[in-house]
This record gives sequence, structure tokens and C-alpha cells, in this order.
Amino acid sequence: MPRPTESASPATFPRPASAPPSEFDLIRRHFSRGTRHTDLAGGDDAALLSARPGMQLAVSTDMLVSGTHFFADTDPQDLGWKTLAVNVSDLAAMGAEPRWAFLALALPAADEDWITAFARGFYACADAFGVDLAGGDTTRGPLNLSVTIIGEVPAGAAIGRAGARAGDDLWVSGQPGLAALGLAALRGEVDLDPPGRQGCIAALQRPQPRVALGLALRGLASAMLDVSDGLLGDLAHVLAQSGAGAVIDSAALPLAALLATGAPEDKARACLLAGGDDYELLFTAAASARTDIDALSRRLALPLHRIGRITGRAGECLLRTADGEEQVLHPSGYDHFA
Repeated sequence: MPRPTESASPATFPRPASAPPSEFDLIRRHFSRGTRHTDLAGGDDAALLSARPGMQLAVSTDMLVSGTHFFADTDPQDLGWKTLAVNVSDLAAMGAEPRWAFLALALPAADEDWITAFARGFYACADAFGVDLAGGDTTRGPLNLSVTIIGEVPAGAAIGRAGARAGDDLWVSGQPGLAALGLAALRGEVDLDPPGRQGCIAALQRPQPRVALGLALRGLASAMLDVSDGLLGDLAHVLAQSGAGAVIDSAALPLAALLATGAPEDKARACLLAGGDDYELLFTAAASARTDIDALSRRLALPLHRIGRITGRAGECLLRTADGEEQVLHPSGYDHFA
């Protein structure tokens, strides 16, 4: 229904041929198509969904705002991919399978070319991870992209943040730090080699949610989350909810690929530990699971780095240097209101 500040546009009145597309035109043209596992998708006042027997629903919401989360001139196809991907990553971090998404868009104008490219990127991500677009909303306003995503996980099998225990290993997937280096390159804060710059910007604009890893870690990981606000900042959430501490081994940090981009070591290390926007998975697991996790890394062709261990010293985070010294770290990550 129209919002209080919007005027109604009766559907029974024909629109002039020269009129810009309506909200319903945009939805019909760009965000309506067949679904895989939705009982009733967009077109009614609500969608109808059925969870599979024995499954719990995992639900997450995330928002991307122009000027805060992305540059206004970001390629809309990349932006469509990322808008869904960052939400898919939240479910991966719980060991949940993504199933349904709801997309709410605030658009400054009904720019058909922009919307066509955005929808192409969004649906490419949806196809890659088996997600139905089950509904949503559009309105005029400053560019704002919001997704609510729903997935399924076997009852009792979700991986939360509160399960880390003293003696557990600390792991991170893939290559954290690339996205932050890409952002720094776009801001002119660092000069990277051309191939390195291209790879870092791709990591920023086209994150790859680790769904297969998240599903495979059910029963292996004791705690997990995705790295969105920086490795140390997100680790702090695990430590707080688990009542634990951590020691990070400096020699085990995956710096080599970042240095290969041409980034200075101090910048590379800062991006790895505090950069964020990686959407890699940070998880803990018992030391007895090392063989299984190494085998999983090989099966998925995905590097999994054992970077430290969990301790019983609640809230304490230390960095162990190459000579065995331990330095206190102050975990910090991105804060929207800092």
C-alpha cells in the first residue's frame, strides 16, 4: 500500500506511454521469475514457505547503504552480487543452507539500465547458491539495499559464537585482507601491482560466501562467524560470547598472498587483522579435528589456516611473535557509529 508520503496510483488507470516505469513495472520486469522451493513468491501480500522436516530456520538481515558500504559509482552488477552474497555469508557462518531471500530497495530513480545490471548480478548469486527471491519492496529514496535471508539447518546443528573452549584451535578460511587492500587501493591509500590491484578489488566487490565450508563444518567447528568487520574485531565477538581468550601465532598468519600484491608489510598486516569485508569464515575446533579439517581443505580446494588457539583467559587476545614473545592485542573492527 502507499506510504503516508506517497500518492496512490490506481492500477485501473492506464499510464501514459511516456511515463517512467512504476514500482510494479520494475518488480515485474526485473525481480519476478520462477522459484525452486517457494510455495508462493512475490505478487501477494506475503510469501508462503515450507521448511523441510527436522529443520530449523536461520534468518538474517543486512543492509548496504551508498556512501557507507559502497561507492556510488560501483558497477551495479557487482553490487547486485554483493548485496545477496553478504547475506548468504551470514548463513554459511551458522552452518545453514540458504533458501529464500527478500529484497528491499530504495532507489533515487527508476534507472532501467542500472536496475537491469543490478538484477543480473543479484540473480547470478542466487543461482550460485540455490536461493529463491521470494518477495520484497521498492521505494524512492537514497540508494539503500536491504536483504532478509532465510535458510535451513538440521535442528540443533547450527554453529554459534559461544562454543569456543580453551585448547581449541583457531582457524580462518581463504585469504582475509584482500578486500581491505582493494578498498585502500580505490581510495588511493596504497599502490598495488596491476594484477594484485585487480584481484583485491574483485575480492571487495565479488565476495565468495563459504557455504560449502560452513555446511561441512557441522559437527567439527565449536564456534564460528564470518569476517565482515575485521578478523580481530569479529574474533572479539567469539571470545565475549564464549568467555574465552585467544593467542594468535604471528608466523601462521597468511600474509604471503597480500605481500605478493605489492602492498607494504605493515599495510598488509593491518588489512589482514582489521580490514574486514572478507566474508571468510573464522572458526574454532578441537585439536583432535585437525586431520579432518586438513582433509576438508583439500576436498574444497580452499586454504584453511590454523592461526592460533583459544585460552581460558576470558577476553584476553595475545599475538605470539616469531621469537616467542606475547603482545597484547586490542581487537577492533569496523563500527558504523564510531
